[in-house]
Amino acid sequence: MAGVSLVMDGKVALVTGGSRGIGAETVRLFSAAGARVVFSYRQAKELALTLMDECGGPSRCVPIEQDLSSPADGRALVGAAIKAFGRLDALVVNHGVWPSEDAPIEIMTEEQWRSTIAINLDSVFGLVQSAVVQMQLQGPPPTAEDGPKGHIVLISSTAGQRGEALHADYAVTKGALISLTKSLSSELAPRGILVNCVAPGWVATDMSAGTLGDPVLGARIRGGIPVGRVASTKEIAGPVLFLCTPMAGFISGEVLNVNGGAVLVG
Repeated sequence: MAGVSLVMDGKVALVTGGSRGIGAETVRLFSAAGARVVFSYRQAKELALTLMDECGGPSRCVPIEQDLSSPADGRALVGAAIKAFGRLDALVVNHGVWPSEDAPIEIMTEEQWRSTIAINLDSVFGLVQSAVVQMQLQGPPPTAEDGPKGHIVLISSTAGQRGEALHADYAVTKGALISLTKSLSSELAPRGILVNCVAPGWVATDMSAGTLGDPVLGARIRGGIPVGRVASTKEIAGPVLFLCTPMAGFISGEVLNVNGGAVLVG
C-alpha cells in the first residue's frame, strides 16, 4: 500500500526569515517535498549559504539578503523570488522581531513601537500585495485536481490572540496578522488564492533560548503548556507545509494554533 506524502513538485515557495529557527526548518521541509525555495535572511549569511547547499544548491534553493521593514522591501523580495524561478506558488511570512526586554507601555519608546510595526506588519503588506499580483498572472482558475492558484501562510502567535503584557508592540502586530488572514481569505479565496495562519506558542529557537533557559521563567512557561514542553521547529514547519499542499485545498481563513494547547489556558 502506497504511503501518503505532502508533495509540492513543480512549485516555488518564498519563505521570509528562512536562515534559522522555524524559517530554516520550513525551507528544509518544502525542499524535501519537491518545491524550489527562495528564502530571505538579514545577517546570517553563512547559515543561509549552508542551508542552500543542504537543500540542493542554487538550482533548487536561493537565499536572498533582504531587510524587511517597509512595503517596498517586501515587494523587492517577491520580485527577486520571481526572478530566481519564474513563478511563485506559496508565500510563507515567517520573519519578525520580538524585542526581548520588557517594556511597560508608559515607557515604551516610539522608536521601538514603530520599528516592530515596520518589520512585523508594514513589510507584510508589500509581500502579500506583490505575491497576489504574481499568483493571479499564473494561468486560469485552478480545477480541484490542480489545487489552488496560490497559498499564503502568515505566522502569528498566541500573543496575537490573548495579548502579551510588556510586549504590546509585538502582540499588536501578531493580532493584526490574524485579522489580515481573515480579510484576505474572504477577498482572495474566490480567486483561487488560499490564505491561512499558523499561530505558534513557545518554540525552542535561538530567539527564545535565553528566556527558556532561565530556571524560573523557563519552568513557568513549560508549566503553562498542557503538553508540558515547548515545540520543536519541525512541529511548526510541518503544519505550514501542509497548508501549502493540495491536501489543504479546502482550508481558507484558518488560524491554526500550534502551541500544545497553551492558548486555551492562558
